[in-house]
Amino acid sequence: MAIQTIHYGRVAWTNIEHVTPEDMQLLRETYPHFHPLDLEDLQSRIERPKLDEYDDYLFVVMHFPLWDPVQRVSRASEVDMFVGSGYLVTVSDGSLKPLRHMFEQCEANPEMREQLLGRGGSKTFYAVIDRLVDYIFPILYKVDANIRELEEEIFTEDSRHIIQDLSFIRRDILALRRIIRPQILLLENLEKVDRPFIREELDVYFGDIQDHLVKGADIVEEHLEIINGLSDTANTLVTYRLNEVMRILTVISVLMLPLTLISGIYGMNVDLPFQRTALSFEIVIGLMFVIATGMLAYFRHRGWL
Repeated sequence: MAIQTIHYGRVAWTNIEHVTPEDMQLLRETYPHFHPLDLEDLQSRIERPKLDEYDDYLFVVMHFPLWDPVQRVSRASEVDMFVGSGYLVTVSDGSLKPLRHMFEQCEANPEMREQLLGRGGSKTFYAVIDRLVDYIFPILYKVDANIRELEEEIFTEDSRHIIQDLSFIRRDILALRRIIRPQILLLENLEKVDRPFIREELDVYFGDIQDHLVKGADIVEEHLEIINGLSDTANTLVTYRLNEVMRILTVISVLMLPLTLISGIYGMNVDLPFQRTALSFEIVIGLMFVIATGMLAYFRHRGWL
């Protein structure tokens, strides 16, 4: 079973990765007061962020971004937490490295264990959320670096590559916004509502985490605004380049019209000027050359070329 528990004094932190039916049964036996619906939610990976409050514990569902290098988008990784007087239970799929590293450090380092568990389960609960929220910002800074790189490349000729990158980055930004924004109200609830099993002085700390989430949400909105502006610029450049191509093709078509007319006329089975002279072909070609040159000079004079 992927279930581990750390004890310090009267406080216990249980961490479960890839919850199994055996883990569920052990939780029922260890914490019989857990609501069956909350335990059922542990096996679902589609739960929305939420906070369920009971008389003696909280059940919290939170999402944090996890980068998918194959699809080039941030995916939501779920963490379910039970927090009560003297205990914390965290359940995840093991993909969030900060949570795993924090548990391993607490397990291996007595000083870390005392620091995290020595002030009760609510302090451990706060420390876990704080570490996971801090994990969001390197992802946001990576998005910022991708945007800056795209700004440098947007005036290159590879329009297809630019538009594809713009689409990937916009999709990632929208995914980050969908992950981050619902957590803000959840942290606001933790800050403002007093609970007997949550230390009173932690309200300020939860408020600090909320401020970090608000900052992250503001960064995401700023990124979205920038990427929309870059998208408009890219569309304008593509339209301009397309218009340039269409202008050249139009000029070529207009040049060919009188030349086609002359060749069509001289292809008719009737008597025409210069038809019976020895240099008739050279004269017709020269006439066509003079007409084409004159039209090009006129187009350049009008600023069409």
